[in-house]
Amino acid sequence: MKSSAPTVAAYLESLPPDRREAIETVRGVILESLNRANAPGEFEECMQYGVIAYCVPHSLWPHGHHTRPELPLMFLGLSSQKNDMVVYMLLLLHNEPMRAWFVEALRAGGKPIKLDVGGMGCCVRFRRIEDLAPDVIAETIRRVPVRAHLEHHAAMLARLGKGPDGKRPKVAKGADKAAGGPAAPASRRAASAASVRKGGAKPAGRASASRAPERPGKGSPGARETKGQGLAQSKNGSLRGARTKPARTPSAKSKRASRPRRP
Repeated sequence: MKSSAPTVAAYLESLPPDRREAIETVRGVILESLNRANAPGEFEECMQYGVIAYCVPHSLWPHGHHTRPELPLMFLGLSSQKNDMVVYMLLLLHNEPMRAWFVEALRAGGKPIKLDVGGMGCCVRFRRIEDLAPDVIAETIRRVPVRAHLEHHAAMLARLGKGPDGKRPKVAKGADKAAGGPAAPASRRAASAASVRKGGAKPAGRASASRAPERPGKGSPGARETKGQGLAQSKNGSLRGARTKPARTPSAKSKRASRPRRP
């Protein structure tokens, strides 16, 4: 349940007595472990996103959170929700070896809780303080001091191709060509489109289907030429062409007329 309390003291005051006692107990474990594992000024306790947050101050990590730079980078949290209470173990989100150790330590302790890895990070939910494993949480905090968490956070951003501020570094134009590397896909597409506009060769791509030769229209000059020329093959395989009149055989009358008269 998101709170609008401006300070940690106001948040604790707004909780029911049983929840306040449990939250204050876990808060004491977190603060003691943080003070033992980190130098003064390397973390701060504040309210963020409606929960008690433990963050890296801007004086140590000026980039803040990579999606909201105005907020300090949160690595631990604590809250009282409607149905349970939650410890946000964000320092385990991108630290897989330490996360595996944490899960195994919970299993070895026989506690009925588990690590819920999801959109809210790594959450440990509990309803009673007896169900929690404060010693495992304390040891995890001591094993992952703030500066170690920052290293894992920066490595996660680097895997995404981003810098510590969460932004992708700008690449100067022509840097790929100068370095002899391949051009970016967008640059290749733009170059191909420009080549086609200038009348150059069409870039290699999907083979286009060959177009059948166009048949001349009914009234086109080509149609008239086709109609009156050449030989065409009929359906039965015979050849036919322009109609010609058969040669006439001489009739009997013409034969008699052509005979020479007797003297």
